[in-house]
Amino acid sequence: MDPRLFLADLEAKPESLRRLAAVLADGDVWHGLPDPSERVLLLGMGSSRYAAEMAALRLRAAGVDAVAEYASAASSYPPGPRTLVVAISATGNSQETLDAASRYQGSGRLVALTNAPDSPLADAADLVVPMHAGAETGGVACRTFQHTLVLLLDLVARLAAGRDVVNLGRRDVVNLARRAADATEDLLARRDAWLPATADLLDGPHGVHTLAPAERLSSALQSALMVREGPRRPAVGCETGDWSHVDVYLTKTLDYRAVLFPGSRYDAPALDWLRQRKATVLAVGAEVADAAAVLRYHGDDDPGVRLLTETLIAELVAARWWASS
Repeated sequence: MDPRLFLADLEAKPESLRRLAAVLADGDVWHGLPDPSERVLLLGMGSSRYAAEMAALRLRAAGVDAVAEYASAASSYPPGPRTLVVAISATGNSQETLDAASRYQGSGRLVALTNAPDSPLADAADLVVPMHAGAETGGVACRTFQHTLVLLLDLVARLAAGRDVVNLGRRDVVNLARRAADATEDLLARRDAWLPATADLLDGPHGVHTLAPAERLSSALQSALMVREGPRRPAVGCETGDWSHVDVYLTKTLDYRAVLFPGSRYDAPALDWLRQRKATVLAVGAEVADAAAVLRYHGDDDPGVRLLTETLIAELVAARWWASS
């Protein structure tokens, strides 16, 4: 792992995302899926599972029986011909994911979503969907996380097609990926104006706490992971509504530094506690009264763009802290 190479991986995000959009525009990367599937099981660990939770929630909202499972769980849905299993691992070498996937070989359809098409996970699968993220030379899953989100949105659009729900179509996913590339490029181009102050604001003695709505919980969890994985600082991600039940207590005893990704119906109760306890709040992507700072970027009025873009703030802060440690 190398902080300079990690930064280079982040700087390559816009170009990489545009290449992925071109791949999706050119054809169906999920060609060969069974139709119909009685249920969908998404397996992964870490960043892969964070992204999977987003997709499973969207699939359930569309009326599809879907769950995102820890690959390390001892059991889940039983194998069967009408169960679609999507095993997610950027390296294709995650032992937990390999073990879980092995239970489903030879029954139903086992799909590997991976950045390594020649990996053990790919060898075990009936269908391989490459992430097209390129080599992450910094040793941290950043572009692969962003690409996993896009590809799972494309899967959701495919499986939810024709259902009486409001959801992205496959062409919408392509356009969203392109808009997210523009948003990512905007943040990168202006980082000298916002990054030093943001890093200083979040640089407290008790770590960083991130809050996001359930639909974008992956943003909070991945942002906290970046702070832990690179500079090795304490960081915790939490769903905004749940925060008032499980994390609010720490605002009374800690120098509480929070990154809020707005958009939850329960932003207001969380913000009320944060204000009462004089916590330091960075709001990302929307105006928030009394926040210590607000960071806006191109296209942040679109929840889809936020989903694909907003983790870059924590990634760049982590890269800065990591390089100076």
